[in-house]
Amino acid sequence: MEDRLKNAKPRHVSALTGTWVANNAAMQQQTRRMGLYEQDDDAQEQDEVLTKRGSWTGRFDFLLSLLGYSVGLGNVWRFPYLCYNNGGGAFLIPFTIMLVIAGLPLMFMELSIAQYAGLGPAVLFQRFSPLFQGVGVGMVLIAGTVMLYYNVILAWTLYYMLASFEEPLPWRGCDHAWTSKYCYSYEAENKCVSGNGTYYMRQCYANASLIANWTKVPKKPPAEEFFKNYVLRISPGIETTGNISVTLALSLLGAWLIVFLCLCRGVKSSGKVVYFTALFPYVVLVMLFVRGITLPGSYNGIMYYLEPDWEKLKSAQIWGDAAVQIFFALSPAWGGLLTLASYNKFSNNCYRDAIIVAISNILTSFFAGFVIFSILGFLAHELDTEVESVIDQGAGLAFVVFPEMVTKLQMPMFWSVLFFFMLLTLGLDSQFTLMETVVTGILDTFPKLRQWKMRVVFGVAVVGYVGGLVFITNSGMYWFQLVDKYAANWSVLLIAIIECVLIAWIYGSERFISNIEEMIGKRSLCFTYFWTFAWKFVTPITLMFILCFNWIQYKPVSYGKYVYPDWADIVGWLIGLLPMIVIVFTAFYKIVADTSDQSPVQIIGKLLKPTAEWKAAKSSLYRFEYDDNGIEI
Repeated sequence: MEDRLKNAKPRHVSALTGTWVANNAAMQQQTRRMGLYEQDDDAQEQDEVLTKRGSWTGRFDFLLSLLGYSVGLGNVWRFPYLCYNNGGGAFLIPFTIMLVIAGLPLMFMELSIAQYAGLGPAVLFQRFSPLFQGVGVGMVLIAGTVMLYYNVILAWTLYYMLASFEEPLPWRGCDHAWTSKYCYSYEAENKCVSGNGTYYMRQCYANASLIANWTKVPKKPPAEEFFKNYVLRISPGIETTGNISVTLALSLLGAWLIVFLCLCRGVKSSGKVVYFTALFPYVVLVMLFVRGITLPGSYNGIMYYLEPDWEKLKSAQIWGDAAVQIFFALSPAWGGLLTLASYNKFSNNCYRDAIIVAISNILTSFFAGFVIFSILGFLAHELDTEVESVIDQGAGLAFVVFPEMVTKLQMPMFWSVLFFFMLLTLGLDSQFTLMETVVTGILDTFPKLRQWKMRVVFGVAVVGYVGGLVFITNSGMYWFQLVDKYAANWSVLLIAIIECVLIAWIYGSERFISNIEEMIGKRSLCFTYFWTFAWKFVTPITLMFILCFNWIQYKPVSYGKYVYPDWADIVGWLIGLLPMIVIVFTAFYKIVADTSDQSPVQIIGKLLKPTAEWKAAKSSLYRFEYDDNGIEI
């Protein structure tokens, strides 16, 4: 056998192992009878692991899951406000540029490496670069933290959706126990004025001192009072915890139950649910847009949204906001992209998927702005005020501005149910991926638990529910704002920079592109040059810009006029920096635990490189079959 190997001419070289196959018919037939090369024992074992791990069962399961993860609540309740606040239509220029130089490169990089290895973040970095094993663990920590409070948004949405079936809508008018003296209903005012002006002054607002200083008193719409005083029952501050809201506890339980049922079988079940949850929001957005543009004042609202201010392109603010928005819209470095792609078939065209989702994200964000601002224009028209006075973002837009607006429409119940059901489906897709990231991290780290996967999913859901209870206490909104500000901020950006350095510089962008070509086929030189330049230089520099921009713009967290105590900011910083602490501690432990006689520099160099376990997920790259004539099949 050795003589034949020496005299044989190499016919095939594996891109992964360097193993060559001799072009000798007798040897090939013997190899075929043996079935596998020496590496095939590992390949068979990996096949078994991948089979137990699971994979997407449908052609579009991954694409729609990725679309649902990337297109979330931020596209509806944050992007339109940023667009208005940063030069209207002019904002699309920096947003698109940042998509090309930062968002898309990071998305494509993460999808490619996870699909190549067939592993989630926790184990992927353990094999890819042992020194930075903590990067994967940090991603799982970030996903787990965000998962806790993100499902609270779904609980609020579920509560509002169910409350929308009441007639009239529960947040309509000021004649409720939960309203304060500042509650101001334009509907009630119109009725009083049309009936009797004196009666209105005497009965509708009987407090003489309030009337005398009405222009100085903050007017609060019923929807705002309902959200803060009835739904949240918000306390004076984060230090006053108060009680757990029973209604929100039940809503949170319902939200976690939905997530558990959709993920109990992993991507096999969630991959089917996303066919509805990823596409239904587009149906509702179109319906809301058609309804919105038929309302009086909608044109003014859209003009507020679109009217370009080209001068703002000269400011760093617009470029910083665009970079931050696209980075957090596509959510690289959270572990979600890696998790979704790790269940792909090896030959899936992740390059095409990344481009489709990136373009869909920006188009959805832009279109959502038309929907939101047509509605805001109508609300401003009804309240006889300027559009800018009713503009809000985040929870304020979803749970104050829209509920207030919907009371002025015909069939308010229908539009309210439809809107909150849309928010629910938008949020569920992101929550699916966040939870799947945590579950995948556990199962990849402890493969023996795969036989009890449903129990693991249930355990994560229970922990998530218990951990989320703090956000539905009377001080829950303060905790929500605190964790939302710090949980996925500095660490996420630093992790993304580390990823670029590890893949483009240490592993090698050319080597990485060759791995990509093994999956999706040979590409042009332009492809190689563009992505090499992006991953090595453009994207890391852009990420550093975003990081510096965030540091410069940093302000301690606040909620309205409430100023958080110092200890709360300290807690926030600990939450935000925990993933980086894990990364540093893990790297230090790896160096100290090395028992070889090498110098520290040599140990670090060794730990930066992939381990022997790093290989492609498709074991057929190690296996070659031949026909009876010795020709490779």
